[in-house]
Amino acid sequence: MANQLKNSAKSRKHHTPSAQRKSARPRGERKVVIFNKPFDVLVQFTDENGRKTLKDFIPIRDIYAAGRLDRDSEGLLVLTNDGKLQAKLTQPGKKTGKIYYAQVEGIPSAVSLQQFSNGLELKDGKTLPAQVEIVEQPEWLWPRNPPIRERQTIPTTWLKITLFEGKNRQVRRMTAHIGYPTLRLIRFSMGNITLDNLLPGEWKEIDFV
Repeated sequence: MANQLKNSAKSRKHHTPSAQRKSARPRGERKVVIFNKPFDVLVQFTDENGRKTLKDFIPIRDIYAAGRLDRDSEGLLVLTNDGKLQAKLTQPGKKTGKIYYAQVEGIPSAVSLQQFSNGLELKDGKTLPAQVEIVEQPEWLWPRNPPIRERQTIPTTWLKITLFEGKNRQVRRMTAHIGYPTLRLIRFSMGNITLDNLLPGEWKEIDFV
C-alpha cells in the first residue's frame, strides 16, 4: 500500500494467515487486533456449516469484532476485549467516521451522490449524513478472489464513502437506493485505525490509546 496508509497506533505483532502462535499475555489484559478480512469470511469464530471464519486466521481468544463487516465485504476489522473501545467505534452517538471504498456499477451523477449528504430514507430509517466522492481505484488495492462480475457494456466507478453509523449492509443499500449497485466493498478505516499495510488474511495486535 501507499506510504500514506500509516496507522497512528504502534504495532506489536504482524501475522500471516499461517501463523499459529498463541498469545502469551496474561488473561484479562486489554487486547486490540486489526485484521484485513478477505472476501467470503464470516465475522465470527464458529460456523456449523464449515464456512471460513475468524478462527481460520486469528488464534487469540476472547476478543470480539467492533461492528459489522459482511461476508461479501473486505477490509478492516477491529477486534478487542475492550467494551469502551467497541462502543467508541460503533455507536452512532460517538460519530466515529468509517471510510469505505465501494466499486459501483455505472457512473453516479452529482445529484445522486448529494443524497448521501442529505441522508437516505431506508427501510429501517433515515441514514445520518455521509460523505462521498468519486475517486480513482486505490493504488493499494489487492485483487479479489474470485473477481467481481463486470458487464462489458456498463462502466464501473469507485466511491470513497465516510459513514458515522453502522446499519446492516448500509453502504450496499445506500448505493442501490440511488441506482448504482455495489460490486465490491472494502472498509479502509475506523476512526484513526487503518488497514496499515495488511494484506488479506493478515492481522496484527496493536497498542491503541
